[in-house]
Formats: sequence, structure tokens, C-alpha cells
Amino acid sequence: MKQAILFLFLLIGGILSVKADNITVNGTSRSYNVIVPKNLGENRPLLIFCHGYNQDANWMQNSEFKNDNVSMEAVCDTAKFVCVFPNGIDRAWDTGGDRDINFIKAIIERMVTLHKIDRNRIYLGGFSMGGMLTYNAINKMSDIIAAFVSCSGPSVVTPKATTRPVPILHIQGTADNWGGVQPALNPWIKHNGCPTADKVVSNYNGFSGAKMHTWGPGNDGVEVKLLELKDKGHWICKEPQVYTGKEIWNFCKRYSLNKTAPSVRITAPTTGVKYVSFAPAGESTFPDITVTATADDSNGTIEKVEFFDGTTLLATCTSKPYKTTFASTTTGKHTLKVVATDNDGETGTATVEVTLQAPTTLTISSAFTEGGALPAGWTTYDSSERRVGYGSGYSSGCRVLQFTGSPRGLNYGLYFRNINGTAHQGWAKYGLSDSGTTLSLAPGHYTLKYKICNWNISEAPVELNIEKHASGTSVATQTYTPTINIGNNPSNSFDVPRQQTFEFDIDEQGDYVIALYAAETGWSDCILGQLILAADSYVSTGVDVVQHSSFNADNEVYDLQGRKVSNPHGGIYIQDGKKVWIK
Repeated sequence: MKQAILFLFLLIGGILSVKADNITVNGTSRSYNVIVPKNLGENRPLLIFCHGYNQDANWMQNSEFKNDNVSMEAVCDTAKFVCVFPNGIDRAWDTGGDRDINFIKAIIERMVTLHKIDRNRIYLGGFSMGGMLTYNAINKMSDIIAAFVSCSGPSVVTPKATTRPVPILHIQGTADNWGGVQPALNPWIKHNGCPTADKVVSNYNGFSGAKMHTWGPGNDGVEVKLLELKDKGHWICKEPQVYTGKEIWNFCKRYSLNKTAPSVRITAPTTGVKYVSFAPAGESTFPDITVTATADDSNGTIEKVEFFDGTTLLATCTSKPYKTTFASTTTGKHTLKVVATDNDGETGTATVEVTLQAPTTLTISSAFTEGGALPAGWTTYDSSERRVGYGSGYSSGCRVLQFTGSPRGLNYGLYFRNINGTAHQGWAKYGLSDSGTTLSLAPGHYTLKYKICNWNISEAPVELNIEKHASGTSVATQTYTPTINIGNNPSNSFDVPRQQTFEFDIDEQGDYVIALYAAETGWSDCILGQLILAADSYVSTGVDVVQHSSFNADNEVYDLQGRKVSNPHGGIYIQDGKKVWIK
């Protein structure tokens, strides 16, 4: 009754106009509902929100976006923006093609003509299948839409490299395919250059059933947000503290295409890159990181591009190429920021996070927490397909598997295989540079602890190698034959694999790769459930100097065996009686 009274008051009182309309797109008549506040004014925003499968615009507007306290009409009137609820054909949407993309574009042009909409502040969202359409639109309309919202609608596409950084709000209940949400968001978080770790606000807006997860800021200052609703199913949240219509508007209103401001993107390194250095206390060294960026201004010129480590200015470039070198021994996360300033004094910002880590023990398998993903730091090859982490959404091939049987020896494990059975043609490697992690080891004695099963091929041996990164040369190897076969089904029960130990020595400082090879038989496989690297002791290097450039050619240089070196590269050398490490 309260809903009806409020809606009638809005209509009779003249606060806003609510009507249905039609438009012809590609020869087909298409319909939509539109809410237009009275006294709208010019250059106001537009929100387009699409219904779910087997629903329509009326249901979306009058059922899902109303409760006893507030309606979407009231949100529109207070904030003064136009809201359109389109109708899909046969109550459904084309979530992969262009049919409904063209419909949305036509609606935008109609609203711009009728209501002088601000083209910089156009937003798109949808529920369920409408949310799937929204993700499809990101790759095709990011130059038109300033921000995107999906309610209970998973991503059906992955970002295109040419798509600009895009603000995304995803709203989902934990009783509604919750396990698929994070894998769907991760590619967009990475694409936007957002930090891989989220900031979480529990008891969001004073509602104990809500958590807000935020990744960002990333390139161009955008964020990816996930509103988690405890025990909610496949419907729109209309709680007084967390009313979906308000949440959508409060997120979207922060973003504008603002085509007059500079656009800036960090092209290297990618966010989440990790540099791991095992070394004696105080001797950890990390590679120099080249930071590169692109910057453009649609209505002017770029005056300068500044590079920061947090708030510390690293460099200022006034012409292309925009790049600098970041060299640090301070462990922990570093936020590398690039600020582009144009001739009007407007700025654009992009950030990435890199981590410098100096452990004595590293639990590498702690990243095995997401089924269907390949964690950062890992690269796999099965003699047919090479995969590089981070990647997600895999339903076959090399990937992390989640086990659900009871009892079970592992919750998660990294599955890799050798399809054709050729030696060393099926593997998983940790520390290849394209995977987002480098592993530097100082001379010393190390222990690698691991737990391994077979997936479907019983007693298929697995070869473990410690390899030099640059050459792939093995410096230590061990072969282990698993005694447990899970049986090709993640719901099967299986025992806890015995922990195995692989001890090895490193004689030369450098970057290394941990490599595991499946057996030399067709479709041999492995499940890696635990991998822990520990430094037991180090060999004192006695390094006196660390430098980043070549040696002075006027002074003689020797290697550690006393042999004269004419063209030294990375490593430890003797010059003028001192041990010098050239990076």
C-alpha cells in the first residue's frame, strides 16, 4: 500500500515523468520505460538498467527497484538523472553479439536528443542476464559508458587489451553461485591495474549481512567493487541500509569519461608482480624494475609525466617515451604511481602494486585457493597449450582443482599433465618472468617440501628440478613416484599424501625456477598439493659492493675462481680486491 501511495504521489505531484516509449533499431521496434525528473536541467546523467531473463522493464522498475521506503523514481528525482529500463526481445538479451549493444546505443542517442544528457556521465547496469549483457558491453562501449554495474550477472567475456580501464560494481548474494564471482572479476581487476588484494568493509552501511570489497585505485583511478550479501539469493537487495538503486547511483556518480583530462596507463610492470629474494639478512637484492607508461590528451598536450613510489618522486618525463627505473631494497608492497599533467593543468593517474619479498620460508602453494585458476607466479605447458598465471575460468587442462570428497587429503591442488608423453613436454614452473614472479636465490643450502598425487594415471613419476632462469640448466633434480591416485574426479575421497623433502645447494647467486615435469607417457599427470621452499643456511658471499652498471674497463675483473673476465655481466666478481655484485 505504501508503495502505491508513493508512486501515485510522484506522478500526481508532478515530481517526475514515467512513461513507456519505442524506438526502431535495425528494422525492429524496441520498447523501454524511462524516468525523467521534473526540472531535470541540461547536462544531467543517464542510467540504463537491463532486466533479467524472462523478466521485463515493468517488473524491473516496479518490483525489484521498489520497497516500502524508497523507489528508483525517488533516487532519480533526488539526484536529477534519467533512468531507462529497456525491454529485451522475448524477455532475453543477446549477451555475446551486437543486437542489444545497438539497442543501448540507440537509447543513448534518443536520450541525448530529448534531454540533453551529459555524454560523459552515461552508466549501464543489469540484473542476472542483464548483468551478463553489461559485461559484454564493457568491451564494446567503454568509450561511451563511464561506469558499469552487474547485479547477480556473471561476466561472460574477458577484457580486450584495447578496452580502457573501467569502473565496475558487482552485487551478489552468497547463496547465488557465489563461488563463481571472484574468478569472473579477477580478469577485470588485472585489466584495470588494480591491486590484487581487496580492502573489505564489513557491516557495510550498518547492515550486518553486507560486506563491500574494493580493489583499487587502478589505472585512471578506477575501482572494482563487490558488494557481498550474506545468504541472499538471486534477487535485488532492498534492505533499508543497502538499497540497490542507491548503491548503483552512489557508485556510478563518482565517474565521468571526462574526455578533457589526460588518459594514462602503466604498461609495465603489471600489477601484482612479485620479486622474491632468498639471501642472508641485509643482503637481499632485487632487479631493477623498468616502469613504462602511455599518456594522451584528447584536447591538448601532455606537459609532464611523473613517476612515484608511494609519495616519493622517482622521475619526471616531459617527452616520450615515458619510463623510469625503480630500484629498491625495501621489502613489502610498493605502490608505483604515474601522474600525467596536460597543458590545462588537468591530471590523470595510474597505479600498480609490486611486492619485494625477502623470506626465509615461502609457502608457494598458499596461492592454491581458487578452482579453475592458474595462480600468479606459475606457468604450465601440457605439450599443447601454454598457460601463464594469473589466469582463471579454466574448466579443463592445467589449473587448480578444488576437491570436495570426504575424507580428502587436499582442499586444492595444481593439476598439470603431459599429453603426448614426450620428455619434459608437460610441466608446471614457478618463477618464469612472464608469470609475474621472479625467484632469486643466494648461495646456500635449501629444502623444498612437497606433497604430490596423481590425478588419473597411477604411479606416474614426477621429476622436480631447480633450474637457472636464464638458461634453463638444471642445478638439482629429484624424481618421486606418487602412491595416491585421486581417480579423475574432484569429489572422490583420497588419503593425505606424504610430505616429501628435496634438499639442494645453490652455488651461484641468480634467478632460478622451480620446475615439475610429468612422466614421459601419454596423458601422465600430477596434482601438486603442497610446495614450501626454505633456506637452511647460506654461504657467506662477503659482497662489498652492489652496483647496477658495468665495471670500469680500466680495472681488471676476475670471477670467483680467479679467472680474468673481459666482459662481465650479472653475478659476483672480484675487482680491486673487493667482491662486487653487478645486477
